[in-house]
Amino acid sequence: MAFHDVRFPANLSFGSVGGPERRTEIVTLTNGFEERNSPWVHSRRHYDAGVGLRSLDDVERLIAFFEARAGQLHGFRWKDWADYKSCPASQAVDYEDQLIGTGDGMTTAFQLRKTYSSGGVDYVRPITKPVLGTVKVGLQGDHQAEAVHFVVDTATGVVMFTEAPAEGARITAGFEFDVPVRFDTDRIQVSVQSFQAGDLPQVPVLEVRI
Repeated sequence: MAFHDVRFPANLSFGSVGGPERRTEIVTLTNGFEERNSPWVHSRRHYDAGVGLRSLDDVERLIAFFEARAGQLHGFRWKDWADYKSCPASQAVDYEDQLIGTGDGMTTAFQLRKTYSSGGVDYVRPITKPVLGTVKVGLQGDHQAEAVHFVVDTATGVVMFTEAPAEGARITAGFEFDVPVRFDTDRIQVSVQSFQAGDLPQVPVLEVRI
């Protein structure tokens, strides 16, 4: 799959509707009890890009972006306004937001990740599309300087240290991130008259695995 490292216009995605989806297989037994299983380790996000359109100029920008991606063919970045930081939305990104690893004296590469916690249960989500210039990294509580102590690959979300962190050292990070997605349709249908009457086109967007 080809991926274009370009973000869908953030002002158009601001009003979008969407979020994570899980897949759960449920078998009801003869005694009424259930057995539940999920074949997915990670959730997959769906959005509707049509909801954020406010003018015909927005529609034109959407169509231009759609054509440049050749419909479903090429992936792109999407800003999920409900979940785009390593910290709560009301706070500023800090280098101690998320624990991304522990040093062993040899490993220099660490994947960015975000942990979701509730009721004593954690879900760890790999972050593969950090936003350029937003990644902050800490080592054992000390802020690290980018390009001096580490570099980050914004295409994969991997942090590379110039020297392997010592054994047992806590490696933390803060960042903003995008979701890798593609259009989930090869067709956009727009009626000017209907749009002006408040009937917005449906433009489904689907998260892709990177």
